[in-house]
Amino acid sequence: MPPHPDPTDAVPAERPTRIADVVVVDPRDGSLTPHQDVRVEGGRITAVGATSGPAADGDVDGAGRFAVPGYTDMHAHPLNRPDPVNPLRLMLAHGITGYRQMAGSDALLARRRAGTLDLGPRTPRLLALPGDLLTPMNAGTPEAAAAEVARQAAAGADFVKAALITADVLPAAQEEAARHGIPVLGHLPAGVDVRAASKAGFRSIEHIGPGLGVVAGCSCAEEQVRDEIPRGPRIPLPPVKLPFLDRIVGRIVAKAVVNPALRTTPAALAATRHALDTFDEERARSLARQFAQDGTWNCPTLIRIKAQQLCAAPGFAADPDLRYMSPGTLTTWWRTAAKFDGAFTAEQHEIFEQLWEMQRRLTRILDEEGVGILAGTDAVGACWVVPGASLYDEFALLGEAGLSPLRILQTATSEPARFLGREATSGTVEAGKDADLTLLDADPTAAVGNLATVSGVVVRGLALSSADLAAMKAELAGRVD
Repeated sequence: MPPHPDPTDAVPAERPTRIADVVVVDPRDGSLTPHQDVRVEGGRITAVGATSGPAADGDVDGAGRFAVPGYTDMHAHPLNRPDPVNPLRLMLAHGITGYRQMAGSDALLARRRAGTLDLGPRTPRLLALPGDLLTPMNAGTPEAAAAEVARQAAAGADFVKAALITADVLPAAQEEAARHGIPVLGHLPAGVDVRAASKAGFRSIEHIGPGLGVVAGCSCAEEQVRDEIPRGPRIPLPPVKLPFLDRIVGRIVAKAVVNPALRTTPAALAATRHALDTFDEERARSLARQFAQDGTWNCPTLIRIKAQQLCAAPGFAADPDLRYMSPGTLTTWWRTAAKFDGAFTAEQHEIFEQLWEMQRRLTRILDEEGVGILAGTDAVGACWVVPGASLYDEFALLGEAGLSPLRILQTATSEPARFLGREATSGTVEAGKDADLTLLDADPTAAVGNLATVSGVVVRGLALSSADLAAMKAELAGRVD
């Protein structure tokens, strides 16, 4: 997908910057080049080469530190908040210099076209933006889905996100999107033939489905399991677009996304039990190989899946990173966890736990079979998912799934650049690339935990020290919704 300009791209640092004597990490192969100077001017990397000596006044001291491309959160929702600046700044304070916004609107697309989607230089870059989510409200029939896709393409959407549509309208959406040269991605509709969706160009699958989207495709009783999955109700589209529909959908979605697992029905849990009992690893690997062949990427968002399906686990409420969240948000999250705990029987909670383990196992299988993997968190609005800090949680869970430290680094750096078609400007630390960098205190290729040792960030050429990042975090404590 061709990148649209970020209005804040035109905000460079006030003066040239030298990051002195740093170890440059190439995420493509994990090679480390020590004792390098990275020179930045006008928002671009101008040179990378052997150091000219220790840091002087005005330089960034890179001695003993590791420079990687700035982290990208490939599944985030900050622009869906009334005031997105605080969550965006918290993301930046954790080393995230870019993000893919996963739910857009006509208003956001219009602001980007007008160059007014400017949230200040100390926020990550907006790398991709869709239009409205495809739901039964705007895509209740194949004809309506095709018309909505065409409308979003004309408005400049980078992609079309399938959210709550039914399986029968997905082919029409994909066909129309292909005609306009933009991808469809997001949530697999309930009961969809995932192989057919992949072959038709479904660009990236989010949340390993969600639900049984990919898991059902790994069952030796796949067709029966798909038939057992409850479908959402068909909502007929009004003959004209009503001005208040967007607000209604927005309120419904905002409430539901806190924890969609709360809406899981006994029938859906029964289908899940069947899918788990009939899991076939060779079918799973065959499906993964097809994804790799078709170019269907996966953004697992393991932290989001775990926070949904194990919502009442005590570790979430004890997370020290909750200090950043506002009291109102914390109250909502605590209430959601309590409601989730009481909404299901012990046997049903066990199904959720086993589904979580299966989705983690599938993440390893996808990686082993060559599927493109993207790091994403589903911040902002999701229960227990703290903007910025949750990317470190995602790294840890990807490690638990079996991905190597280098592979995890790639999912947040070089792979997003490849997926978004931005390899000419991002994904590596090289002259001519955007000056978006994350500085680490330990080798990210040696251990997964080292990816969380962020001690400096450069965004659009503006260098922020560890003290700057600490001050940003302190300022944001208790203020992020």
